[in-house]
Amino acid sequence: MFAHADTQSDPVASKSVASGDSGLSFITTGDNTRIAYRLDGPDDKPVLVLSNSIGTTMRMWDRQIPELTKHFRVLRYDTRGHGASDVPAGAYSIGRLGRDVIELLNKLEVERAHFLGLSLGGFIGQWLGIHAPERIDRLILSNTAPYLGPAEQWDEAISSILQAEDMQETANMFLHNWFPAQMLENGTPVVEEFRSTLLAMNPEGLAGNFAVVRDTDMRRTITLIDRPTLIIAGEHDTVTAASYSEAMATAIPNAQILVLPAVHLSNIERPAEFMKAVLEFLQVPGAGA
Repeated sequence: MFAHADTQSDPVASKSVASGDSGLSFITTGDNTRIAYRLDGPDDKPVLVLSNSIGTTMRMWDRQIPELTKHFRVLRYDTRGHGASDVPAGAYSIGRLGRDVIELLNKLEVERAHFLGLSLGGFIGQWLGIHAPERIDRLILSNTAPYLGPAEQWDEAISSILQAEDMQETANMFLHNWFPAQMLENGTPVVEEFRSTLLAMNPEGLAGNFAVVRDTDMRRTITLIDRPTLIIAGEHDTVTAASYSEAMATAIPNAQILVLPAVHLSNIERPAEFMKAVLEFLQVPGAGA
C-alpha cells in the first residue's frame, strides 16, 4: 500500500507556500485528493492548461510562462503524487488523472481550454481527447506515447523506487533520460533545478504514476481523437521515441507532427523552437487565441 504523504514535496513550491506568495490554490477532487494549481495571465484570454511530466511539478513550465501569458490565461497544476498536490494511497489510473483535470476545469468554470501535456501530461491529454473532447479546443502532445510497455518493466521500477533508501539513483536515472550528455556534464543550472525537485519527490507518488503508465494502452482509441492535434517529438528521446510520435500522428486524424533535435524535455532543451511551434499551432483563426 502506498502511504499518504506530505503534500508539499517540491522544495521551491514548499518554500513559497510557507511564505504565502506562491500563487497556489487547491481543489479537492471527488476521491478527496487535493490538487494544487496556479493561474497566470489576463482573465480575458483563452485558457491553456499545462500538464507536467512524471517526476516534475508545474514549475517545469516556468520558462514558458512569460511568453504564454501574453496570449493565454495559463492554468498549471501538479499531477497527483507530485509537488504540492496530495499523494493518495495506491496505484493511480489514467482515467483518474484525466478526471482530475475535468474537475479542475469544472471548479474554475472553464468550459473549454487548449491543453499542452508533456510525457505523462501527454498521456493525460490523449485521454481527454478520447473521453472529453467537448472540453478541449486544441491539443498538444509533447514527448509522449499511447503505450509504454511491457508491464513487467514498470513493476520492476515500482518495486525499486519503493525499496530505495533515497531518491539519488532515481534522480540520476530521470536526468539521464531527460537531458543530453553535454547538459549533464556541464552542470547546467536548469539540470540541477530538476535534480532538486526529483530528490524531494515522494516515492509513493512516483510509484502511483508509474502504475498509470504500466496500465495504459491507448494505441487503438487515439484514433477517436477529433480535436486539432500537434505532436512534438524529440529526435534523441529514449523514453518516448520519435517513432511513437510518428505512429500517433498517423493514428490521430489530421494530426501535425514536429520532431525537434532534443531528448525528452523539449521545452527546456529547445525552448525557442518549442514555443514557436506551440504559438503557431494555437494562434490560428478560430482557435480562440
